[in-house]
Amino acid sequence: MSEPMQRRAFITLFGGAAAWPLAARAQQGERVRRIGVLLPAAANDPEFQARIRAFQQGLEQSGWSIGRNIQLDMRWATPDAAKIRQQAAELVALAPDVIFTTGGSTMPALQQATRTLPIVFVQVPDPVGAGFVDSLARPGGNATGFTQFEYGVGAKLLELLREILPGVKRVIVLRDPASPDGIGQFAAIQSVGPSLGVELRPIGVREPGEIERAITTIAHEPGSGLIVTASGLAILHRELIITLATRHRLAAVYPYRFFVIDGGLISYGPSSVDPYRRAAGYIDRILKGEKPGDLPVQAPTKYELVINLKTAKALGLEIPSSVLARADEVIE
Repeated sequence: MSEPMQRRAFITLFGGAAAWPLAARAQQGERVRRIGVLLPAAANDPEFQARIRAFQQGLEQSGWSIGRNIQLDMRWATPDAAKIRQQAAELVALAPDVIFTTGGSTMPALQQATRTLPIVFVQVPDPVGAGFVDSLARPGGNATGFTQFEYGVGAKLLELLREILPGVKRVIVLRDPASPDGIGQFAAIQSVGPSLGVELRPIGVREPGEIERAITTIAHEPGSGLIVTASGLAILHRELIITLATRHRLAAVYPYRFFVIDGGLISYGPSSVDPYRRAAGYIDRILKGEKPGDLPVQAPTKYELVINLKTAKALGLEIPSSVLARADEVIE
């Protein structure tokens, strides 16, 4: 099957999951459990397709099969606050056995809609600080899950940029200033900027036009670099960001591997797919009777350094051997 056909098949399968036929309930004689899924992304985003495949594989490993004993009620909200609130309310109204979601942008809407339905989240940087759980060891409420990273990883992104571009003088930092994640990551970058002698230029990622104007303006100044912090909006606009960085020959550091797979220069961050597989294990435990408040919030188990040497060559950059030696993956 060609890639476009596979993508259409995926959208048909998961985009229409809210209407899964329940004939399997009678055929198999098994109770069908419902999992609500709220994702701030487009249904045809290949990165999220890979994440959901990992999630489904994790469920299957625990004995859950779509159409036999589970039903997925999917909602693709994109990173729009009004849409997220609407989709969260719709999911809660369906009264699923458990809700699965990703990122800090969806959790406020879900917790506003329900304080009783179990919620499992992934890729939330600071669930305690955001008020989603009481503590990492004992979440205490109706939610638990897997953290994305410590905010301090933002400082490592700047240190990595300076390592591959020793002459960097100013850095554009793309972040979502409306989210705690964007504020926290930028604060970590600010904490090391002065000691490295780097001027920081924070730019919002809400509008493509804002991104393009900022990068185009600042890129003409010598010694400029780019850091893209983790956010749903950065993921949504990643093709534009990568294209602009390449066009203006900007050394750029990204938060996830898939940015580099799509043509970005270098990334440092946790796996974006592994938490989905691990979350399926928590959902299995909740469906079998455990409470989310008793399941500790878990941190990433591994951070990946990924380098695209094709992009480095196009930018006229030579990646230091010390950085190459630490890489988990090198694309040539």
